[in-house]
Amino acid sequence: MALKLKTRVNEILGSKYPLVMGTMGYQSTPEFVAAAANAGIFACLSSVMSRTTQALRERIRETKSLTDKPFGININLFPMISPLPHEEYIDASLEEGVTVFETSGRSPENLAPRIKKGNAVFMHKCARLRDAKTAERVGADIVEIVGFECGGHPSRENITSLVLIPQVVDAVKVPVIAGGGIADARGIVAAFALGAEGVLMGTRFLATKECPIPPSFKNKLLECQSTDSIFVMRTLSDPMRALRNKLTMTVQEMEDKGATQDEIIHMLAGEKSLKAMEAGDVENTLLACGQIIGLVHDIPTVKELVERIIGETTAVYQRLGKTFK
Repeated sequence: MALKLKTRVNEILGSKYPLVMGTMGYQSTPEFVAAAANAGIFACLSSVMSRTTQALRERIRETKSLTDKPFGININLFPMISPLPHEEYIDASLEEGVTVFETSGRSPENLAPRIKKGNAVFMHKCARLRDAKTAERVGADIVEIVGFECGGHPSRENITSLVLIPQVVDAVKVPVIAGGGIADARGIVAAFALGAEGVLMGTRFLATKECPIPPSFKNKLLECQSTDSIFVMRTLSDPMRALRNKLTMTVQEMEDKGATQDEIIHMLAGEKSLKAMEAGDVENTLLACGQIIGLVHDIPTVKELVERIIGETTAVYQRLGKTFK
């Protein structure tokens, strides 16, 4: 019989389990988010997919047509060449009935009052202890913290999840969701042991049937070792952990040789990478992925993966019970 995982996180978010599927930019489509919600976990639509407020409204409505479970909106605060109207996106999302907002990338202080005024849940994803403290100070209801192992944008401080999670838990009173280096039940139980009340998993969900990346990418992930997750854009303001391929290795070489910021950004232009993704070109796409790719061995549905993880969590708990008597 599976454990009932009940913490402040799923009470606040309204999900069956205190598990969150990490927001993955262009991969976080209505279909993918709805699949996660229907499986009993929480997920957010990515605001960067929508270049207009109306487009965001349409994605929210589409997601609602696919699930009656709660989901959120991620407001990406990383610098962009064409900045998004974050305030308009929040207002439109509230009007569409969204009750949870996830901010990430920069301090959410200027947006916090707007979210709180809308009586919505406010959670902030960050990668440093001091940013977690700031998030709580400005009103976050939940803090998500990710260690250096995570896919996407870890901190330059290079602190791993095992070290970072308990520090954040000790520093804030709001519930903490832990991410980075977690792919299965063992990681979930470890995160709870460190004091987290929820778990964030991103890379593992790339290798699911509903994830909108092409099959060539999913098959590639099955072949990867943890060393195939590498750190690029080290000379830019927001370094990234991504899949080792021709593109990312070229970028690393350029950085080692002192390439300018403009030269590197040109190589990693979003539209260029997106076209390569759509074409199934594994070697020329910038795909964020964490070190847990070494633990990815199959491509289940989101529901199958969640049910497996919950079942295995029970088994891990029982095994520990035999150890700690």
